[in-house]
Amino acid sequence: MEIRNSKSSDILDILKLYENARVFMAQNGNASQWGTTYPSKELIEADIGARKSYVCLHAGKIVATFYFAIEDEPTYAKINGAWLNNLAYGVVHRVASDGVTKGAGTFCIQWAMSQIDNIKIDTHQNNKPMQNLLEKLGFVRCGIINVDDGSERIAFQRYSPS
Repeated sequence: MEIRNSKSSDILDILKLYENARVFMAQNGNASQWGTTYPSKELIEADIGARKSYVCLHAGKIVATFYFAIEDEPTYAKINGAWLNNLAYGVVHRVASDGVTKGAGTFCIQWAMSQIDNIKIDTHQNNKPMQNLLEKLGFVRCGIINVDDGSERIAFQRYSPS
């Protein structure tokens, strides 16, 4: 597998991945995290323009997508709990895979971990598959944050200095 920046020509493949992810989440008790329309095409296009959208390819086919940037995430400024540290960090959002290619989500997060040794990520309390994946990869539950719409997310961090 390989990771590259998303291109405008990838938009239909990315939208399909998110559509499949929303269906999967709804079927597995997590209908409210992304609802029926998140993320929007406009948000994905903005991420692509900012070079913060990535795709994972397997045998030349897009099998996963995610957002990654080394930046401060405004919703992480206030946490009910405590982050492991206050160092610069990478943030990962909107991980979605085709649901068929084994290990695609893991590969995406491990790629992000190879970019910086301090990663923060959040997920919905009903997103058990993501929680399990993060814990398997050595992330620590740090507390609860509130996203822009006020809803709660479980905040995770992994710090692994080289």
